[in-house]
Formats: sequence, structure tokens, C-alpha cells
Amino acid sequence: MPRRIFPHQLIEAIGSGSGPLVVDVRREPVFKAAPARIPGSIWRGHANAADWLPALGHGRDIVVYCIHGHNVSALAAALLEQSGADVSVLEGGIEAYAAAGGPLISNQVPGLDPARPSVWITRERPKIDRIACPWLIRRFIDPLAAFHFVAAAWVKDVAAELGAIPFDIADVQYSHRGDTCTFDTLIEDFQLTDPALLHLARIVRGADTGRPELEPQAAGLLAISLGLSAIEPDDLVQLERGMTIYDALYGWCRHAVQETHNWPAVAA
Repeated sequence: MPRRIFPHQLIEAIGSGSGPLVVDVRREPVFKAAPARIPGSIWRGHANAADWLPALGHGRDIVVYCIHGHNVSALAAALLEQSGADVSVLEGGIEAYAAAGGPLISNQVPGLDPARPSVWITRERPKIDRIACPWLIRRFIDPLAAFHFVAAAWVKDVAAELGAIPFDIADVQYSHRGDTCTFDTLIEDFQLTDPALLHLARIVRGADTGRPELEPQAAGLLAISLGLSAIEPDDLVQLERGMTIYDALYGWCRHAVQETHNWPAVAA
């Protein structure tokens, strides 16, 4: 009997960066017809779980889910356990998760295939949107996504050559729209409605579009982002360091907005 994880436990882990790798193992026709999936999940076939496990790497907990958490996810979990994976089944499947108020993400977005890692490409020397968007993608859209930064003039050409998704440049699907930024566009197109994420989006928008008055934290994010870009010449290293910034901001939006910090400290 595989271990179980309950919906409220998985909900708490969504977007945290330290949670399990979530694998949607609904039968392929069911998955393709479904309007939504759990944020940050990938899709893989339940009957050949032992075949795709090596590509996921080692050392990370895995949660599998199907519709109701019955035979489909149980079979995938059994095969993964036999191959040495640390795996749990989502109790009640995606239906119980949704009933518990868990956030969902659109499963019907052209150009993205959750059955394989996505590749994204944008302009070099990122500052705000080009770090915030990869964070959003890895935490909510595709945890296995890869990113490339190239000269602005070459983004579309390299995207076409690699089969990558261009973002945060003019005249592509994932870019600024009106007075919003690319971070907002991803949230809109993937139909993400998490209140904490929407709060973070206002901070990113204020910092990225020169409107720090949108949120008090926008000016601080702008300063930190410009400073990180100034001291780190390697774009990919900057991305990995920037992920911690957005993990922290999302954690604040989700858990600590009402918390204050004063001096002098009050004795226990």
C-alpha cells in the first residue's frame, strides 16, 4: 500500500520550491481533455512509470495523482516504489484537491506540452520580469523548464532553432500587454488565481514598469534586482540566485503580510 498525502498537505507545498515533484498520471485521453491540472505538475503515463523515472533525477519526493486517487495512481506509485523512488499518492486525486480549495492551472494552453520539459528563451542581462517569469514557470507551470538568455536580436531565431518559447520580447505571446508585464501575462494565460501570487504580481508589475506606487515592496524589488544584475555577470547564475528572492517574496505574500518587526525586541 503506497503512502498517502492529503490535499491540504499538498496545497501547503504548492509554489514553495521545497515541495515534492507532482506528477499527473491520469490516462492520456483524460488528461488531454481536462481543463486543469495541479500547478507545478508534469504529466507522465502511469503504466510505464519505471521508464520515465530516471529522467526526473534522484533525491526528490514524488507525488502522483489521478482523478480519484484509486487504481491509476496506485499502479504508478507501485512501479515507482519498485524502482526506488520515494513516492506518495494524493488522497482523493485531483477531485479531492480541487474540493479542498487547491489552486489549479489551465491545462489547455497552446505551445506547452506537460509531457516533456519546456525550453524558454529571452533577452540577456535579466533584471525583473526575466527573473520573475522563470520563477513563476518553475514553481507553477513546469518544474523541469530550462531557460536561455541571448542577445535581444537573436531571441526569435534561436527560439525557432531550439523549438523554445520566447518571452518578454515584442510581438510574442508571453510579453507585456498594455500596462502589465510578462509575469501578468503568464498568470492570465495559465488562469492562475492564487491570491498570494496575484499580490506578488502587483509587486513585480510596479518594479518592472516604473510604477513603485503600485505596492510598497516594488521599490525594494527594483533595487535588489538591479543590484543582483550589477554584481552577477552570469545570467544563469543570476537566475538561480534570483529564485530565492521570489521564493521569499511569495512566502511573505502567502504567510507573513500581517507580521511586523520592531526594535527594541520585546523580552520573552
